[in-house]
Amino acid sequence: MDKILLLALAGACGTLSRYWLSGMVHKLLGADFPWGTMTVNITGCFLFGLLWVLAFERGIIPAQARIIIMVGFMSAFTTFSTYIFESSALIQDVQWVKLGLNVMGQNILGFGALYLGYICARMF
Repeated sequence: MDKILLLALAGACGTLSRYWLSGMVHKLLGADFPWGTMTVNITGCFLFGLLWVLAFERGIIPAQARIIIMVGFMSAFTTFSTYIFESSALIQDVQWVKLGLNVMGQNILGFGALYLGYICARMF
């Protein structure tokens, strides 16, 4: 039962972190492009790569905390379903350039951020 409560708390923290970061980016850059979701997804990819190496290669994060962090926080923080939804909205609005920027940007930068997280974690 304690694990479930910790997962729920970590999930709530991930959700609130996603909401806050996305909202801040939208305030800074505007809402005419899904910058907030893109920022959350790229940040999430970086954090996932960083935490994965720290947890599974370095063993710095204890086994009990791995599930709480990776499943609870990270799963609630990343917003891939929102990415797909916003991309489909760009298709419906016939915004091909923005759709291309959104899809290519999130995928290419996401892979780059994931590997940058790996590299950063391995430097410690």
